[in-house]
Amino acid sequence: MRMNLSKEQKNILVEKIQEFFRQEHGDELGNLAGENFLEFIYREIGPHIYNSGINDAKALVQDRMLNIDEDLSSLERPIR
Repeated sequence: MRMNLSKEQKNILVEKIQEFFRQEHGDELGNLAGENFLEFIYREIGPHIYNSGINDAKALVQDRMLNIDEDLSSLERPIR
């Protein structure tokens, strides 16, 4: 996966990673280390999260299609 984040978004995420490391580990993390960690998460974990989102979207679309099918079927007129 390619990272499609703006520079501002990337900076915000790196700051959040740095803050996490400060709070959880008492360690300071530099910008380069924060960016590398973000890229690792994006590359290794991102596809799992992305695929989960795709599966959620597929389930939602399938549910909506079922509802549309039921709605259209309810509009049919009886044939005598």
